[in-house]
Amino acid sequence: MELFSIIVLAGLWVAGATVRAILHDGRGHTPSERSTEPWQAGRLPSVPFSEARL
Repeated sequence: MELFSIIVLAGLWVAGATVRAILHDGRGHTPSERSTEPWQAGRLPSVPFSEARL
């Protein structure tokens, strides 16, 4: 019975710490990333590797 009580108290403590961390973090709101340059593939090959002749 004591072990069960310890497990329940530890679970409540973990749940409380999780809720506190979520509220402190701002509920997941992060600033949006703004892109200033268009996306480019860079130096990627134009055909898939499975079709490329090596």
